[in-house]
Amino acid sequence: MARSAVKTRHAPTLDLGDYLPYLVNRVGVRLVAAFSREAEKFGLSVPMWRVLAVLAEDGAQRQIDLAQRTSIDASTLSRLIRTVQQLGYVTRARSAASLREVTVGLTARGREVVSALIPFALACEGEAARGLSQRELDVLKALLQRVYANLE
Repeated sequence: MARSAVKTRHAPTLDLGDYLPYLVNRVGVRLVAAFSREAEKFGLSVPMWRVLAVLAEDGAQRQIDLAQRTSIDASTLSRLIRTVQQLGYVTRARSAASLREVTVGLTARGREVVSALIPFALACEGEAARGLSQRELDVLKALLQRVYANLE
């Protein structure tokens, strides 16, 4: 009887508890849950907070640049910006360079909200990093940034 060249292979297995996307998602879900409760006091979701935080850090931005910087889909971002504009946290204006471009800026009220939420955001990060040395935290952040860059 001839031997078969086809070898039986075992189906790949996955240890979900050791799977990077799962681990990152679990951490993200817990961080979002903790921060959401505080952000909601200002009428904000976490994606809205990300927009305000970027504007506070980098100044007024084209909407397309905000989409990239915040990892929010452009059409979702457009609706989100309308909401935070209605809350009085941002302004929207057509770009002088192109009528198709919209520039978004932070209002004084928006800056106040960011200032109020930053201590809580840092406390959430501190709680998540409890037990890590500063070096470990720096390495973790650098590795996550590299993983993100790998996925571009």
